Amino acid sequence: MKFPKKTTMAVAVLLVALVAAAAWWSVSRGNGVEARYKTQAIERGDVIRSVSANGTLNPVILVSVGTQVSGTVKKLHVDFNDHVQKGQVLAELDDILFSSQLGQSEATLRSARATLDLAVANERRMQSLFKQEYASQQDLDSAVQAKKSAQAQVEQYASQVRKDRANLDYSVIRSPVSGVVVDRQIDIGQTVAASFQTPTLFKIAQDLSKMQIDSSFAEADIGAIKVGQPVRFNVDAFPNRSFQGSVKQVRLNPTTQSNVVTYDVVVAVDNPDQTLLPGMTAYVNIMVNQRNDVLTVPNAALRYKPADLKPAKTDPKRNNGSKKKRDASSAVVYVLDAGKPRAINITIGITDNRNTEVLTGELKPGNIVIIGENLPATGNASGNTPRMRMF
Repeated sequence: MKFPKKTTMAVAVLLVALVAAAAWWSVSRGNGVEARYKTQAIERGDVIRSVSANGTLNPVILVSVGTQVSGTVKKLHVDFNDHVQKGQVLAELDDILFSSQLGQSEATLRSARATLDLAVANERRMQSLFKQEYASQQDLDSAVQAKKSAQAQVEQYASQVRKDRANLDYSVIRSPVSGVVVDRQIDIGQTVAASFQTPTLFKIAQDLSKMQIDSSFAEADIGAIKVGQPVRFNVDAFPNRSFQGSVKQVRLNPTTQSNVVTYDVVVAVDNPDQTLLPGMTAYVNIMVNQRNDVLTVPNAALRYKPADLKPAKTDPKRNNGSKKKRDASSAVVYVLDAGKPRAINITIGITDNRNTEVLTGELKPGNIVIIGENLPATGNASGNTPRMRMF
């Protein structure tokens, strides 16, 4: 028997609607109220509180090598990454002006010494004539004064010679420490001027096997950071490798930017294989507190509140702007009791941003707490099934 096409389509639509209704009925009735909630069991475990920040890897000792005289770079003896020893020549400036000035000063000094010799001889001669009463006291005094003046001239020109010789020596740039050249800021033919401040020509890291991280932590976290605390950090160059260090110093000098106060925390790092390089960005994590084998509650349970929870009524007469703040260590979690959420007050301790330590309260290991909802609240707490429109 062949049915009309319209009758066949109506039957198909009816079957689809019946299947959907059966599935909805199974969820709302077959699984019960508990299917609405996401739950998790309370367990014991370890909680580690840590604070994080970004920082920059730097050598412990980074020496900036400059010059005390001006001139043109004539020779370069080192380049980037070269290992140098203390006193090794790094560069040379053109010394023709310094050599000429030194030669002129030495010639002037020789002339002054010759004048001094003549003044000394004149003084002796005048003393002899004065004893024989062939010279007056004034003549003797003039001879003595001439000798002293010649002596002062010799000392003055000798000082100028030492100065010019030092300037000539400064035209040769030497390394003040042993280490590695991490920066070179000059080239052959470049003119360097040391008029107001000493220009930086090279930067030498004294020991790359010992590094430090200069990081900035917010003032809210700085109170928990102490010298000696263990540190873990990562760098972009080795994303799958974790490095270790320790807090070396918490500097007291604050930095304020956009009303945000931060403090510099120095982290000591051993770098025996010199894998870590100066300037790398370090993502620092400092463990500031730890609790072992304690009762823990998921942070999601602390954030959960029933959707149909009515807000508590407040007395407008007592709402005078001086409300008492809720204790930061107190919290509320919800457990299922006869198919309905029941609030439990607890006192909490430290957190690792996933689980939180439970200090006091009715919770015990194995208790089931609500951490979320699978279905939106319908407002029908009695469990009556709402009517469903078929078409």
